[in-house]
Amino acid sequence: MITDCFKTKILSLPDGAYHVFYHDKRYALSKSTHLHAKLIKLYAKRLAENDFVSLNYYPELENGLKPCEMPEEKVINFVLGLIKD
Repeated sequence: MITDCFKTKILSLPDGAYHVFYHDKRYALSKSTHLHAKLIKLYAKRLAENDFVSLNYYPELENGLKPCEMPEEKVINFVLGLIKD
């Protein structure tokens, strides 16, 4: 379930590519905003590992979170727990 904390956190992340930490592991993250802020795409890959997080988020829709082939809980936990490098 999407919370206000999730929405605030994902909207506060700058567009671009940069490193973040999640559970003390470093990820290369890419975020891009499209369609006049109606679509946010986020992809993060753990460095030196196969783990990744991928999602599309439509902020204007009530249930606008669309994880890419992974559980919704995984992407929510990642966004809420990530720390920008």
